[in-house]
Amino acid sequence: MNLEAGDDQLKKAKKQSWKTVLFLAYQSLGVVYGDLSISPLYVYKSTFAEDIQHSQSNEEIFGVLSFVFWTLTLVPLFKYVFIVLRADDNGEGGTFALYSLLCRHANVSLLPNRQIVDEEVSTYKLEYPPVTKNSSRVKRILEKHKNLHTALLMVVLLGTCMVIGDGILTPAISVFSAVSGLELAMIKDHHEYAVVPITCVILVCLFALQHYGTHKVGMIFAPIIVTWLVCISALGLYNIFHWNPQVYRALSPYYMYAFLRKTRKAGWMSLGGILLCVTGSEAMFADLGHFSHLAIKIAFTSIVYPALILAYMGQAAYLSKHHHIESSYQIGFYVYVPEPVRWPVLAIAILASVVGSQAIISGTFSIINQSLALGCFPRVKVVHTSDKIHGQIYIPEINWILMILCLAVTVGFRDTKHMGNASGLAVITVMLVTTCLTSLVIILCWHKNFLLALCFLLFFGSIEALYFSASLIKFLEGAWVPICLAFIFMTIMYVWHYGTIKKYEFDLQNKVSIKWLLGLGPSLGIARVPGIGLVYTELVTGIPANFTHFVTNLPAFHKVLVFICIKSVPVPYVPPEERFLIGRVGPKEYRLYRCIVRYGYRDVHRVDDQFENQLIFNLGEFIISEERNSCSSGNYSSDGKMAVIGTPPPVQSGMERNLSYETQESVQSVTISYVRSPTIQSIQDLIEIDSPHLARRKKVRFMVPNSPQINPDVRDELQELYEATEAGAAFILGHSYVKAKRDSSFLKRLAIDVGYNFLRKNCRGPSVTLGIPHISLLEVGMVYLV
Repeated sequence: MNLEAGDDQLKKAKKQSWKTVLFLAYQSLGVVYGDLSISPLYVYKSTFAEDIQHSQSNEEIFGVLSFVFWTLTLVPLFKYVFIVLRADDNGEGGTFALYSLLCRHANVSLLPNRQIVDEEVSTYKLEYPPVTKNSSRVKRILEKHKNLHTALLMVVLLGTCMVIGDGILTPAISVFSAVSGLELAMIKDHHEYAVVPITCVILVCLFALQHYGTHKVGMIFAPIIVTWLVCISALGLYNIFHWNPQVYRALSPYYMYAFLRKTRKAGWMSLGGILLCVTGSEAMFADLGHFSHLAIKIAFTSIVYPALILAYMGQAAYLSKHHHIESSYQIGFYVYVPEPVRWPVLAIAILASVVGSQAIISGTFSIINQSLALGCFPRVKVVHTSDKIHGQIYIPEINWILMILCLAVTVGFRDTKHMGNASGLAVITVMLVTTCLTSLVIILCWHKNFLLALCFLLFFGSIEALYFSASLIKFLEGAWVPICLAFIFMTIMYVWHYGTIKKYEFDLQNKVSIKWLLGLGPSLGIARVPGIGLVYTELVTGIPANFTHFVTNLPAFHKVLVFICIKSVPVPYVPPEERFLIGRVGPKEYRLYRCIVRYGYRDVHRVDDQFENQLIFNLGEFIISEERNSCSSGNYSSDGKMAVIGTPPPVQSGMERNLSYETQESVQSVTISYVRSPTIQSIQDLIEIDSPHLARRKKVRFMVPNSPQINPDVRDELQELYEATEAGAAFILGHSYVKAKRDSSFLKRLAIDVGYNFLRKNCRGPSVTLGIPHISLLEVGMVYLV
């Protein structure tokens, strides 16, 4: 197994200077910790909102502080910093990273994205420590039962949907809590009538600016969060020494027991508010790909964690001397801010809440983009807002849906209590999903003892289950919102995924063997028209049914035909030099090729004009390499031979690699040199830009050198490729209508005939997501009975 990419990353990490690490830690404050840092705005107000506000005493206040301290210590510090951050997928984190890691170590994926050739991708990093009996037993059980594959996918989708729900709820509660500082300067009975409109205006502005991308305002994120953390630390220290220096005693676990013993059911129900102190902890893992492990750990342990503890202790110190307060709005964050600095703190808090909201919105875009790559979300338009910063994306449809739902939550609830109940349930559900998936990673990927994974699951799972139960009991008081949102989004995602799988299975079962094409003779009995035909298919072998349907009704296709499969591989990134996998379909004189284009779930699918250029030059390189390495014998198997064509890293220049690939019938291997041939190096590409009304499509032109060293057959094939390129390319897509069979169950007909077809008609077409110009598009309609 190729581990060179992992070794390179390790070497780079070792070479990182402390200056670089500290700079990354500073940057992470604005991206990773925005949401977690603003939690003091609403934790105490949500906790004392109703259940225990009229019976406050130092015992209750110290008990809440004790819960906050140990929750911050056990969950973000011990669970995420010391354990979960290690469960990365080639440096990437998040729910899909854990799922990808599991799919590579066990055959549990429902998607057809695990061929043997994909394991030759350098980022397909697998390590093989000694396999324990328990890990192999768990692996066999998971792989044997198909229902467990579905259950695992449903757990991942649940976590994904709760992240989307958090993207709706967090901006609402954060901005509302920050703006609520205005209530101290207004009439008590009418403050909400001013707070709600101001909150809505800020939210509308926040979502309206998303299309500009966070990179244009990202440089000010970290200074805002640093200023906020310094501010709450200073306020905490001031209140501790001014009101109650003995508040440190509340850090003893005894006060948690005393709190629950005295408050009983009311105290248990208030845990849903305490839970909000760890809101945003999942971002430490989800944003791992943008920063190093060490940078995230340094930022949390040295700055974020101490600042939050001081802030909560300061609030508790103030409340311990003012526990006679009976109005919920007076328990908020701003009540313990000295009046001379209240307005500056209010301004900083609003800016910090906007930064925290921006982080969760960007995270929502990112996880939906990953869902798209795995075929678990309807096609939507993904706009890359930065050419320099990887991963900066904007999804217009999702942005406006989030804004409408966020405004609905703000106007509908109008108080921190209900928003906190809703947000808490979404946060703890994501954490539970991460705990369950990490326990499987410990067994299947790290090959640790089963008891170790069980201890991890029971210890952290029991803590999170306690908070989950306290949040779930508030179903009628706001917790129903994330449940309803998760149900709606999970239904959409599962129906789309189910329809996609059924459509693929139909293609697989109805594909035509290459023997059918060979049976038509060298002339194929079909007219060959000038140009290049690019046939998009989801199959990696065989002839797709929609193409045979096209040939049957219109017996003509292009002189050069390429079957293209855009495929998602269960890795975060595929190196550009390993992206194209090219092979030949049939004998040379047929001029039929197959190209598998591989992307990772975090790769950028850019809509530009370079794809056609890259494809044509890689085809030319394949023709040269095939002849040079004697890979062509004139007689081909039904599936041909595939080879990676690309420019290697410097260390691999002049070297050869053995590449294997999987077909339905057998596994073959072929050796292809990575050295780019002199012929291809001498090809000169002259880019022509057509008229703007033709979608500004770029057309590749190149010259074939007349060298005596070139085999005449190779020169002829390159000449035909050149002539076909001159004639232009046509993109052939299947326009399918999926319909359930008559004998299908009611649920299947409901899912396919109603759900999937509705989503397919109302989402972006494949031509839009692939960036295909309409002037060159040819769609082939076909009914799929699944």
